[in-house]
Amino acid sequence: MTEQIFDHWARFTPAQRVMRYSVFLLCIVVIYWALTSIEVIWEWVWGSPQQIADLFGRMMPPDPSNLGKILVVLWETVNIATIATAVAVVISLPVAYMAAQNTTPNVATLWLGRFILVSSRSINTIIWALLFVAIFGPGVIAGVVAIMFRSIGFVGKLLGEAIEEIDNRPVEALEATGASRFKVIVYAIVPQVMPTFWAVSILRWDINLRESTVLGLVGAGGIGIILQGAIDTFNWPEVATILLVIIALVILGEVVSAWLRKRIL
Repeated sequence: MTEQIFDHWARFTPAQRVMRYSVFLLCIVVIYWALTSIEVIWEWVWGSPQQIADLFGRMMPPDPSNLGKILVVLWETVNIATIATAVAVVISLPVAYMAAQNTTPNVATLWLGRFILVSSRSINTIIWALLFVAIFGPGVIAGVVAIMFRSIGFVGKLLGEAIEEIDNRPVEALEATGASRFKVIVYAIVPQVMPTFWAVSILRWDINLRESTVLGLVGAGGIGIILQGAIDTFNWPEVATILLVIIALVILGEVVSAWLRKRIL
């Protein structure tokens, strides 16, 4: 009977193990370098649990005496998110058409569309808000425009990718009949991307609802204005009330967006 000798099985070769360990070691070195280069005050880190407990102690119980004003500004926050999302969705449609390889008229418009999408997404909403507060002054307009500029890149990119993934056979069939470009878009492209359009629009509205709650911290309207005022005056019970209202708004936004997705999609 022939004796069979089985070699010891290993998932990685010695060279692969050395490479993996080298990568792990490099990650540890990078993390250590990052921690030592940002001058962390470790005494504050170790004392943070006590500080958090003290802060929450000052917040209790929440003060609802200013709840009426808080709800008025909260409604303003919802309006900022809704208006900005609606305008951004409308503007992002032609940008997405330009940024999709299978629908853009030429290379110049392709790169123009992609430049708009990248420019919009690469700047945070707070930075947009700071810029537009300097242009329009403090208030709701700056907040709406800031969220709108940020949303164009998000919605346009996802819609552009959806357009690139459509089935091209309906497009070719309509073009073969001599249909105009407008009819090709309406009857061959739009029906295929409509589910993505609604899903992305609802998702962006949900995101904008959250982002609009902090725009007031830089003067761009919304509930963040009175939150910043309460923090500046050390009115921690009112801060607790505002935070609870914001949490309730976010939860309500989740419920509404989920309901809309079930109804529409």
